[in-house]
Amino acid sequence: MAPGTQVEGSAADEKAASPTRNADSSAGPAAESAGNKNHAVDDNKMNGDEDNNQDKSEDESGTEPKSNTDEQEVVFIQDMGFTVKIVSPGTEAFDIQVSSMELVQEIHQLLMDREDTCHRTCFSLQLDNVTLDNFAELKNIEGLKEGSVIKVVEELYTMREARIHVRHVRDLLKSLDPADAYNGVDCSSLSFLNVVTQGDITDTPRSSHIREKRKIRPESVDCTPPDFIMPRCKERPILPLQPQAKEHKGPQCIKVLTTSGWNPPPGPRKMHGDLMYLYVVTLEDKHYHITACTRGFFVNQSAEEEFNAKPASPSHLCHSLIELLNQISPAFKKNFAALQKKRTSRHPFERVATPYQVYAWCAPNIDHTIDAIRAEDTFSSKLGYEEHIPGQTRDWNEELQTTRELSRKNLPERLLRERAIFKVHSDFVAAATRGAMAVIDGNVMAINPGEEAKMQMYIWNNIFFSLGFDVRDHYKELGGDAAAFVAPKNDLQGVRVYSAVDLPGLYTLGTVVIDYRGYRVTAQSIIPGILEREQEQSVVYGSIDFGKTVLTHPKYLDLLNKAGQQLKILPHQVINEKDEEIELCSSVECKGIIGNDGRHYILDLLRTFPPDVNFLKLEGEELSKEVRALGFPLEHRHKLSCLRQELIDAFVENRYMMFIKFAAFHLQQLGAKKQKERESRSSQEKEIAKITEVVKDNKEGEEKGAAEREIETEEAKKIVESITDSITSGEKLEMEESTREVVKKAALAVGSLKETEFDVRFNPDVYSPGVRHANLEGDGLKKERQLIKDAAEFLVITQIPSFIRDCLDHTSAPMDGITLSEAMHNRGINIRYLGKIAEMLSKVGQLEYVYSIAVSELVCRSAKHVFTNYMQSVELMSLSAAISHFLNCFLSACVTPHTPQGLDELQSKNAKKRNKRKGRVNPLSSPDNLEWTTMTPRSVWNQLKTEMKQYYDWDMPCDSVEQAVERFSLQKISLLRSFCMKTGIQILLREYSFDTKNRLTFYEEDIVNVFPVVKHINPRYLLAQASDAYNFYTTGQTKIQQGYLKEGYELISEALNLLNNVYGAMHPEIAQCLRMLARLNYIMGDHAEAMSYQQKAVLMSERVNGIDHPYTITEYIHLALYCFANTQVSISLKLLYRARYLTLLVCGENHPEMALLDSNISLILHALGEYELSLRFLEKALELNIKYNGPRSLKVAVTYHLVARTQSCMGDFRSALQNEKETYAIYKHLLGDEHEKTRESSECLRHLTQQAVVLQKKMNDICTGKAGATLPPIQIQTPSMGSVLDMLNVINGILFVQISQQDIENFKAEVEKRQLKESTPESKDGVTKSGNVVVKELEEGFADSPMSVSPIESS
Repeated sequence: MAPGTQVEGSAADEKAASPTRNADSSAGPAAESAGNKNHAVDDNKMNGDEDNNQDKSEDESGTEPKSNTDEQEVVFIQDMGFTVKIVSPGTEAFDIQVSSMELVQEIHQLLMDREDTCHRTCFSLQLDNVTLDNFAELKNIEGLKEGSVIKVVEELYTMREARIHVRHVRDLLKSLDPADAYNGVDCSSLSFLNVVTQGDITDTPRSSHIREKRKIRPESVDCTPPDFIMPRCKERPILPLQPQAKEHKGPQCIKVLTTSGWNPPPGPRKMHGDLMYLYVVTLEDKHYHITACTRGFFVNQSAEEEFNAKPASPSHLCHSLIELLNQISPAFKKNFAALQKKRTSRHPFERVATPYQVYAWCAPNIDHTIDAIRAEDTFSSKLGYEEHIPGQTRDWNEELQTTRELSRKNLPERLLRERAIFKVHSDFVAAATRGAMAVIDGNVMAINPGEEAKMQMYIWNNIFFSLGFDVRDHYKELGGDAAAFVAPKNDLQGVRVYSAVDLPGLYTLGTVVIDYRGYRVTAQSIIPGILEREQEQSVVYGSIDFGKTVLTHPKYLDLLNKAGQQLKILPHQVINEKDEEIELCSSVECKGIIGNDGRHYILDLLRTFPPDVNFLKLEGEELSKEVRALGFPLEHRHKLSCLRQELIDAFVENRYMMFIKFAAFHLQQLGAKKQKERESRSSQEKEIAKITEVVKDNKEGEEKGAAEREIETEEAKKIVESITDSITSGEKLEMEESTREVVKKAALAVGSLKETEFDVRFNPDVYSPGVRHANLEGDGLKKERQLIKDAAEFLVITQIPSFIRDCLDHTSAPMDGITLSEAMHNRGINIRYLGKIAEMLSKVGQLEYVYSIAVSELVCRSAKHVFTNYMQSVELMSLSAAISHFLNCFLSACVTPHTPQGLDELQSKNAKKRNKRKGRVNPLSSPDNLEWTTMTPRSVWNQLKTEMKQYYDWDMPCDSVEQAVERFSLQKISLLRSFCMKTGIQILLREYSFDTKNRLTFYEEDIVNVFPVVKHINPRYLLAQASDAYNFYTTGQTKIQQGYLKEGYELISEALNLLNNVYGAMHPEIAQCLRMLARLNYIMGDHAEAMSYQQKAVLMSERVNGIDHPYTITEYIHLALYCFANTQVSISLKLLYRARYLTLLVCGENHPEMALLDSNISLILHALGEYELSLRFLEKALELNIKYNGPRSLKVAVTYHLVARTQSCMGDFRSALQNEKETYAIYKHLLGDEHEKTRESSECLRHLTQQAVVLQKKMNDICTGKAGATLPPIQIQTPSMGSVLDMLNVINGILFVQISQQDIENFKAEVEKRQLKESTPESKDGVTKSGNVVVKELEEGFADSPMSVSPIESS
């Protein structure tokens, strides 16, 4: 089996399934951060292939110095899987697979999740009568080897253990209930793949071997698509988004299980070991009072009115509560067994916790059940059962910083460090989110209660919370509240890049920004000692008053200078109020504080990046003509607009290429002058000239993939160096002078800050108001300012057109606002440029789909801005009424949405008195403020238009939602989805009628919940791209591009192992890795394995990205192809129907992705003989292909051919002939007469003409009444499954290219030349279909992955 593949149902899978919370409750915080890793689903590590694989990856990725190879190889050999036997009381002994890197605690987790041992929580594990330490790694345990026997020993309960046990029982009883996923708690989220496919697809017997060659047509396939996904259907229902399985809740086992009112045990009973009392009502309606004592659970003699804690007779003492309930209630026994079967039969990925909470934007009506344990948890703020942990609440700052200080010399150390960082970070985000909600809901006391509400600050669970308002006029100069609102997000970007630099000795704060109910809350970890002294005393570097008093500190200068070299920040001098020159290596706002722990912290990183002068009106500064022509500079509502890190990187890269090419060109000319004197060196000169030509030609190719760009840069560097050497060696001084002159010219040409070398860095303070610069008149400052203007110009003149080109050649085809923003950010374009982009898109007909996505994003973002202010004036009691009213004004066709009645249903008589004492209510809510009720659709749309003009400089020509939908072909349902996701609103899952003029669309009951919208550092930046895994992945991709599929496959499997080690079982990047492995398996001919991997990718994408995220749609399409290849035809159709439905919901029918979907659906329907249905989907695909790829593209030719084929099967030869002619014309035009495609098409035309002639003859005979003339039966040859699969491969961009033996030899020789160390590829690398075949991919899916290098080109 391939390394890193996952064994279904193996111990490893079960381990992945263990809910993380149990571990959290049983480990102290520090142990938790290092130990509890919710570990990988993959235990079978690299077996037998470690050595050569490892060497290879090092050769290519260049990540590991050679000296570390032994160390690394040791890792893979050490981390071996082995089997141990578990002996547990009351069940038969069983074997489990473990890995030497695991902790003993993970075996605990596994046993608490297994069907036959899940009722135990309080036990220890013993090997040869020695109790094992929970936090020991298995490889460090003496005597533990293959086949060892580990005993499960029941331990005595403590109060804490008893509570954990009861909680675990309650978790088991509600383990199938989807309520947690809808309510957005405990990292549960939704997944519907197995509902769509009606069960686990990998469970069916692997029948592909039986149905040899897939020639047999599967019978009785139900393939009728639902009406709402048919092409050109206008209906967009919401209900199918969450197809409910009939029995999704599981059987009820017990009526009531709660803590009893007789708690806590009185003194005399404490002496008998009583810990707590429970009250139970069974399904048989019997009432019991149960005692939890140190030895277990028993029924006591208490009743509702009378306390008697003595055991009832017959007295059963059971170590586990479930055993006791099994004895007293037969119905419990039966139903609990059924529930367990069902729970453990679900795919592990449906039940593992996700690393961050994913919220659903709509939810069905969930019955609110009585659950005393949940109630108790709520009011003890989850600290209830942690009160026995030493140290009580977690010291977040200490945990976050300690994990960063862990050693990282070799791979195992790095894995441990990255896993710990990721775990603590995800725990911190969860805690910060809970705290922020508590703050806004008014449940946390402020640390400065005397001040006005907006100025209050809070501390909860060792996290500091502040609100996004301009307190004390801090941001007065920069735009007041608007600046205060955006500052936390800028600060977060600063934290992100400094964390990515990961410089030892420089510390940033844990930072999370939460938007909830219209408020922005910043949550930060607390610097030790900062609360004991004033800020003025703490700051040793930077300025607390925007540049009046400025301090500096040698240690900070040293650290920030090192970090600044990577972040392109220029050390510079500013003048403080005492007129002293102070040196800084960051913006003035960046503050350095040395904590009581001696660590150097930096905070307030909101100006880490250079300002964006396109959005600043500056005195005496002029932008270039081209930029002015586009309407810049624009005055933004705050002065904190800055450029993105991605833009800085692209700009510096671009300038460096210019510098190299300029220098190489001039140096070469310089060399040419001297050529006559140095005939001996002529050969070298020719070489240089040749390379320089290449460099010159490459001037256009600046948008090539990052990997290629690096190589180019390297080559050009070598040219410059070699020429400089050859010129200066042994030459006269004047020659060196002229070389210097060339470098100086090149440096001048690219605006370098130094004359003697390439130096492009940015001074973030050049345009900061209130900052005084040293040498104001000097050249330096002018150059610094020019660079910042150049970077802003580069964004508008180069990056935005590049982004539009990406859309035109379909390297990027955004489906919704999320993917559009991602694509813009990858190019370094800020969202505030969206108005300008929309303006440019409106002129490109082929991109109208991107245009309408851009417009809907403008509308939704502006609506979010308006809604944020609106929410701040709403009292908590009228929240649902206010939100539904806003949605009606925003999206409903109803002309006069009346304000919801019944607002004063609870207005008490003494309301007036209450207002006088209003100091006591939540200071953030404004009592009796009914300002929101005056809002109308007209006023909302007027505000939206103003907002779009002010913020995005885009003129909205429409006054109502109806006009906007009509004009920009938007969909109300997509607007609703996008708006709910942006604002955290959760609405009721039901059909909404948006278009009735006299009825409201939304009512109070439709607003189910409001969730926080959380922004934090994406830990990919946190872990510098989970670096080792990233290197394996990219090296693997390179291998695949060279045709070495097997080696590539192994490297990517290893990347999956490492990712699992760091992230646990669930993460978007793991989903990507799984998709890549599935595709590779498919290409290498292992269809069953491909389907199994892709199923995991779909489940994971649903869980971590969302059930209707564009990535999830892509995963569904891939899975459909692999299911078809495994002859699961009806499932394949169901998956495609689901993908089409989601696409309709997200972006509607006009999208290039839809053409691909429809081609896939129609091909499969064609294979099943459903020609008319097939034709309807094909015609839509043809229309879309013509629209987005142009009428003369190869895609259009293929679609015409498919249409002709379907029509000929229906006997419509005349139309078929017409369409095949189009195919022939396109092939002839693009490929010429001699190409095999053109010939095939010509052959097809001849055949069709023949058929048409025969048919026409018979028709004529019938018309003239010739005796015995009848229509011949139309001879339709149903296509074989194999031929349909071949066609599907073509449509989905998977080409198996046929080439001759000679070509293969040449290809091999070429590859060997490039990499001398490589051996020839193994025979399995190409799939032999007929003769030798090399596989190439045009797989867009690789290109859109954050880990990808570049798509594999088709030859």
